[in-house]
Amino acid sequence: MSLPLISGALKKGSTPNESTVSRQLPSNMVASEFGEVNVHDLPGKRTVDFTILMEPSGESSEGWQTGVAIDGSGSMLSSYGRAFVPGPGAPPMDSTLRSSLITKGLANKKMIDGKENVVPTKEGIAELRRLGYGESPNEVEPLARDFTAYLASKLDADGGTTVIYWACGTGAEYEVLGDFTSKQCESAKFNGPSHAVGFGRATHLVPAMKYFVDRFADAKNGMYIFITDGKIDDMEKVKAYTISLCQQIEAKTRNELKFVLIGIGNQIDEDQMSELDDLDSNTSVDLWDHKIAKEMRQLAEIFAELVSENQIVAPSGKIVDAEGNVVKMMSDGIPAKIKFEISQTSKSFALVIGEDQILQQLPPYTKS
Repeated sequence: MSLPLISGALKKGSTPNESTVSRQLPSNMVASEFGEVNVHDLPGKRTVDFTILMEPSGESSEGWQTGVAIDGSGSMLSSYGRAFVPGPGAPPMDSTLRSSLITKGLANKKMIDGKENVVPTKEGIAELRRLGYGESPNEVEPLARDFTAYLASKLDADGGTTVIYWACGTGAEYEVLGDFTSKQCESAKFNGPSHAVGFGRATHLVPAMKYFVDRFADAKNGMYIFITDGKIDDMEKVKAYTISLCQQIEAKTRNELKFVLIGIGNQIDEDQMSELDDLDSNTSVDLWDHKIAKEMRQLAEIFAELVSENQIVAPSGKIVDAEGNVVKMMSDGIPAKIKFEISQTSKSFALVIGEDQILQQLPPYTKS
């Protein structure tokens, strides 16, 4: 088979106030007891909201259907271990080597997911191996196994998570792999779309969203994870469909949903991820969350936004700033989701519960 040679963003205007600078702190900067920390810098003041990290339990864990959708677009070939990369001592894949391969008939130019790539022939693959090239590591498989097994064991009502490849073929097609139990995930193979469907020439997210939404329309709750490495090509359609779903959920004509984008690789468009995460639907429904795989500390972080202000995690407590000043008192219970205002100059805050406290560092205030 021919293989192509592929060897905490700031966001302005994501709230009704166009001069707000909002950011979600990277997971590796968040205290281990917290699920998510968001900082909003407005003219003259700063607000913070954060969640307590916890897995769904009791009524919140009932009636869930889950799914994992893995990007099958052409730009993912390297992430699936389907590209050649130079090993120790091998010459770099520069313009000279590319031209040489093409001139000798050992490779051809091909557009893959909107980008021109050099694809070796069977003889070209043999030549690259002789030069010291080998397959890229499969970064997708361990992630897909982990997320699928986690959802199947921790949340799914049937004990099996549905897995699909999305952005296949034209970019708008998907391939259903089936339902996987936690045990089956231990040996499941995730090498990319089948030859019949093929890797995608674009990255369209709406068809994958609709697959889960329509298939599990009767589920009390639905949580679906979308693993991707790059830019979403049908972003405006994604936003329009998301807003429609939010309106239906608020009107109670559709059951609860949660979507999580998981970014992998080194070319993630986190601005797009944040755009979806912060999308204003003019409803109280927050449909999207996003995470960067390499920053995640534990899989439970995918549940960071499933908590609410109505969940009480401790009888009482308070929030103090870096100088020890109380900025929020919670004498009637500590909710799983907390919001407060804090000084622009405070470098941290702490959640104090009895004699214990959880310290969270804050980035410098950003002027709009």
